[in-house]
Amino acid sequence: MTPPTITSFADLGRAVAALPGPDEAAGEAAAKREPQLTKPAGALGRLEELALWLARWQGRHPPTIGVLKAHVFAANHGVAVRGVSAYPASVTAEMVRNFEAGGAAINQLCRAFGVAFAADALKLDRPTQDFTKAPAMTEAECVDAIVFGMGVVTDGTDALALGEMGIGNTTAAAALAMGLYGGAAADWTGAGTGVAGERLKQKTAMVAEAVAKHRAEIASPFEALRRLGGRELAAIAGAVLAARFRRVPVVLDGYTATAAAAVLEAAKPGALDHCQVGHLSAEPGHRRLLEHLGKAPLLDLGMRLGEATGAVLALQVLKGAAACHAGMATFQGAGVSGKDG
Repeated sequence: MTPPTITSFADLGRAVAALPGPDEAAGEAAAKREPQLTKPAGALGRLEELALWLARWQGRHPPTIGVLKAHVFAANHGVAVRGVSAYPASVTAEMVRNFEAGGAAINQLCRAFGVAFAADALKLDRPTQDFTKAPAMTEAECVDAIVFGMGVVTDGTDALALGEMGIGNTTAAAALAMGLYGGAAADWTGAGTGVAGERLKQKTAMVAEAVAKHRAEIASPFEALRRLGGRELAAIAGAVLAARFRRVPVVLDGYTATAAAAVLEAAKPGALDHCQVGHLSAEPGHRRLLEHLGKAPLLDLGMRLGEATGAVLALQVLKGAAACHAGMATFQGAGVSGKDG
């Protein structure tokens, strides 16, 4: 299904309200096959659930994991000038060049696992506004980034891993999560690129200051995104939205990617049913955010790099789930005795 045209937050609201549901026929076919496979019921744990999930959101049975893609969005944040990161904002552009040269961790993982990789920089020469002083983006800028993200999702993709790069974006993620779900800034703010001590206290204070400034306007999740987010977060939200319409299951990376997608869930419960969370970030706010979303990560490796690394690793779990579901023999086909009674 082709995603709708988005030119405003009003269009975005209508698109989220019209999100297609899962393919129940494909799900029923998967549920019927699973008990026939040569293993005790439940022996493959979450792999069994993931096979059913893939069938329902790909809209076919058996599910397939052949064409895998990872997409990273990069952008700069005005709040970076407030010393919230251990690195200068110039690192965003430098890392994009590193992606393009094939030198980043994500490049190695995609190469190792046969995952197609792309990275897009969104107006690095135009950082968002410092959101402790003004909204990070205008509505037009936010919509533009959402639409850009929607455009990277193509039919024929079996699963899509989404990640980000942007100095200052764990500050934006913390502010956005706090804006959506409340609590104290310290509940949501972590080390990010490695800040500690007074620098971490300063970062936490910036999160609290930003949410306090915009509190009256962020009852709308889309307003929270434009005021507290960034272009790469908006692009991730757009990609998640388009993937739902195109029946492409999504694996979200860590804290920042999950916070971006949470905007859609806040707008409509169930909007992230076609998404898995690839891993539990070492950022402390991520666990809290996942509790609010009711999602369990596929992996927990203590990672906090971003750039879709955890999501790409988790794609291999999906590949295993699909392979077992489609390839295993049934009790009848293999001549193996099933469970008595």
